[in-house]
Amino acid sequence: MSVEDTIAALDRGEIRVAEKVDGEWTVNEEAKAAILEYFRIRKVEPIEVGPFEYLDKIPLKRVDPADGVRVVPPAAARYGSYLSRGVVMMPSYVNIGAWVGPNSMVDTWATVGSCAQIGADVHLAGGVGIGGVLEPVQARPVIVEDGAFLGSRCIVTEGVLVGERAVLAPNVSLTASVPVIDVTGTEPVEHRGYVPPRAVVVPGTRAKEFPAGTYQVACALIIGWRSEQTDLKTSLNDVLREFEIGT
Repeated sequence: MSVEDTIAALDRGEIRVAEKVDGEWTVNEEAKAAILEYFRIRKVEPIEVGPFEYLDKIPLKRVDPADGVRVVPPAAARYGSYLSRGVVMMPSYVNIGAWVGPNSMVDTWATVGSCAQIGADVHLAGGVGIGGVLEPVQARPVIVEDGAFLGSRCIVTEGVLVGERAVLAPNVSLTASVPVIDVTGTEPVEHRGYVPPRAVVVPGTRAKEFPAGTYQVACALIIGWRSEQTDLKTSLNDVLREFEIGT
């Protein structure tokens, strides 16, 4: 498949940069390589959108009314990204190679970086930053699985995987090296680059020794678990009330 054909297939949702196969996420290295090559062969040119004019290498995505997608001005999605039926983009941004699942909300000033994979029924609240991962081609992109809720100003980068129906409180910041510590049991359990399904996560700190003294460094704390018995809306509201998490 040529570079142009690969980008067109990504734009139509016929292929994805990463997919879950037998329970494990698998990266499509050829698709990522095609995106990198697409940047190399494209030239900067004017792009007119109503009264606005941009200069960029990648054209904007065109959304047909029949697609069942809502794009609120001045939201923008780049060509080569895919928006599933029922997606709502408030004034926000979705980059090339990204895939956004059915009925997900990309809220105001949220950004979905290159190749990020956002599941179905996900809510990315205002100002959420989902990082892009293009290189190296074998690297896993940021993945947010079905039903997750990311509160305002959360940042998720460096290929972090957020499991199904997890809840991240506002201002949680996760990279591949930030520890995600489960403090719900008698002993802490530490994860890195991964938020388990249904976890309720808040920002935290923990003490670390340095030559100059002991200081608090950032981490994230799993303080509870979403119910499996209740539906998405009820469960989320219950979590926010029970753990006193704002949206």
